[in-house]
Amino acid sequence: SPDEAAFYTSGKVPNEPAFLFQLFAKQFGTNNLPDCSNMCHESSGAALSPTLGLGKGSVTLNDIHEAEVILIIGQNPGTNHPRMLTALQQAKRNGAKIISVNPLIEAGLNHFKNPQDFMNPLRALGVLLGDGTPITDLFLQVRVDGDMGLLRGIMKHLFEAEDRNPGQVVDRAFIDEFTVGFESFEQNIRNTKWEDIEELSGISRALLLEASNMLATKQKIITCWAMGVTQQRQGVQTIQEIVNLHLLKGAIGKPGAGTCPVRGHSNVQGDRTMGVWEQPTKEFQDSLGKEFNFQPPYEHGYDVVESIKKMYHGELKVYFGLGGNLLAAGPDTEVIAAGMRKQNLTVYVGTKLNRGHLTTGKTSLLLPCFTHADIDMQKAGHQMTSCENSMGVVSQNKGVLVPLPGHDILSEVAILAGSGT
Repeated sequence: SPDEAAFYTSGKVPNEPAFLFQLFAKQFGTNNLPDCSNMCHESSGAALSPTLGLGKGSVTLNDIHEAEVILIIGQNPGTNHPRMLTALQQAKRNGAKIISVNPLIEAGLNHFKNPQDFMNPLRALGVLLGDGTPITDLFLQVRVDGDMGLLRGIMKHLFEAEDRNPGQVVDRAFIDEFTVGFESFEQNIRNTKWEDIEELSGISRALLLEASNMLATKQKIITCWAMGVTQQRQGVQTIQEIVNLHLLKGAIGKPGAGTCPVRGHSNVQGDRTMGVWEQPTKEFQDSLGKEFNFQPPYEHGYDVVESIKKMYHGELKVYFGLGGNLLAAGPDTEVIAAGMRKQNLTVYVGTKLNRGHLTTGKTSLLLPCFTHADIDMQKAGHQMTSCENSMGVVSQNKGVLVPLPGHDILSEVAILAGSGT
């Protein structure tokens, strides 16, 4: 059965091979398309799509530069997204206030020395002798899994501030025009007891008031989050509270304001846009089938966790991995390895050898491919690929390095196109 195969995708895979890969799997007859999104921002999409109608970020880098207040929740830019520090530095220079929420204080969020400033004669000496740009104005060391309580505490303070200054804090015009269910939401927040908020969040009422005061009169607000939020048991509900905070302030759909789930791999967002998803919509499948003249499967497939379970119990027979290393990225290395060894066939397409490639089924194919830095020259000319970042911006990539001579290495696109013939 086609459903005895799983097709795993890494977020490092560009749009073009990702599209071919999901098409290959669906023409094979299955929606078993586990990918690394299942392990990182799946809860972001699940929270954002039904509330905002957009399962990805709603801001750009320019919005970060323009923001008046930026909340960073469950994310360590200095460790995991270092290029973001440059955008935060620019926001600070433009006058933004930054609230950081994390159980541990991240050094990069305290002060940031931009290496590029050493090339600027007006800043080099200050960077060399000084402490760098202060990033965080207020650091809230929340309890693990306590972000929902923290967000509710901030919003409870905002409602109390609105009571004292009617029409100055809550954006009623925005709420009336663009939202539903506000009355029940307001009642729920007001009925939440302060002692419960402090117990859940680990943050005092006074500190939550300080955070609320930074937001009260502002509308250019951006909230950034990563896996410190998404991998909580109540990650979806917590992200929905982030959305509620933005709707309460009317802080979305305008310059300098919006939601910003910060992703990791270069194209983890693009892969999902290309159709790499175990739960495709009927509309997407209908369009795909019409364009390529085949009957696509409509039954939902297996995500990463379900695929691992099925492999371990011998219910999957074929594993096809496009990039990445599920063995290392997955939640239980030993269970994944045991499942891989039970496969009749494992296929790996990769730019470099990793441990996962050495954990094989009864038959295994290891297909080396070009890196994204290699020149892919075909009859039609110099080939390009594209990636979509966390903010929905699609960028082009063309390799610049001459591939090693004497090796019959193909691009991911060429391998997949050849596999489908």
